[in-house]
Amino acid sequence: MKNYLNFETEIKNIENEIEKLKDPFNKEGISQVDTKKIDKLEKDLEYKIKKIYSKLDPWQTTLVARHEERPKTKFFIDNLFTDFFPLHGDRLFGEDKSLIAGLGKFDNYSVMIIGQEKGDDLESRIQRNFGMMRPEGYRKSIRLMKLADKFNLPIIFFIDTPGAYPGVGAEERGQAEAIARSIECSMSLGAPTISIIIGEGGSGGAIALASTNKVLMLENAIYSVISPEGCASILWRDPKKTLEAATAMKLTSKDLLELKIIDEIIPEPNGGAHRDKSLILSNIKDSIQKNLDYLTTKSRDEIISLKKDKFLNIGRDKGLSNNILSSDKLFTNNTLDVLKSGKFFVSKNKYAILFILFLLILTINYFS
Repeated sequence: MKNYLNFETEIKNIENEIEKLKDPFNKEGISQVDTKKIDKLEKDLEYKIKKIYSKLDPWQTTLVARHEERPKTKFFIDNLFTDFFPLHGDRLFGEDKSLIAGLGKFDNYSVMIIGQEKGDDLESRIQRNFGMMRPEGYRKSIRLMKLADKFNLPIIFFIDTPGAYPGVGAEERGQAEAIARSIECSMSLGAPTISIIIGEGGSGGAIALASTNKVLMLENAIYSVISPEGCASILWRDPKKTLEAATAMKLTSKDLLELKIIDEIIPEPNGGAHRDKSLILSNIKDSIQKNLDYLTTKSRDEIISLKKDKFLNIGRDKGLSNNILSSDKLFTNNTLDVLKSGKFFVSKNKYAILFILFLLILTINYFS
């Protein structure tokens, strides 16, 4: 039985009608299959899907990204790679089943594959912890990143998580530290790295595996610092304001490409990746091939430099700075001259004094 989203009522009605017409053994007894009517309904269905999915708002896009039938990491590993050899454990605590990782072949490339897996049914979702990684998962990814870097193997990440697991045990075992170490490790790698956001890219749980040379994103995936429900609860104290939150956060692939947070959008079939899995496989394969061919021509120093510049320049060409910081360097020669001369500190002197006085008042009030 197909799962339909709340804005797909018209699509559901047409598909149900097509199924009835294709079944000659209906409730009214044996009947003749009306092929002309089926052809007309299939054209209407294609038009309706295209129309609805061309005008998705950010919240509807979020629902598509979370669709139960959307292809997951395991599906892509099984169908894009050969000779996959899974690797387990972080060598510190245990195995995190929300992370699938191992060595494999992609065409002529030997690669390391690291991906977050949500699961396909209730049992597997519970086993996979709904794709929410614990510290041992991030430490496992660090171990395998270093292993791949040692042999200069390209690393391909699949991102699909609502966020890192927020449980007490995870926090006690150093969840935040593990995420930070994963980001640090990824940024220091000299091997080519590609991350693909295939569903949800939630918060630090996603960026821990997405600090890569190329960040690719499926058309109907999302990538944000928090879920729309969580944002709505904090800002408006109303979890129902999900549309407003999703719109404000700019979490869709189009918004993120415009902001230069991601590098490429991988197109999906009409109606989402779950409607034509063979087509989405082909699109992802072409994208991985193109980016691997580009990155493998670069030296290790170039890989690190390109990655550093990519992340340092995010958000610096649009904002309040009037392009002052749009250079590839954090400090221009002019900025350094001003700092050395001390003029910067003189011009800000009055604000520094006010800030110090404010801190003194707070301190006195605290201890009195």
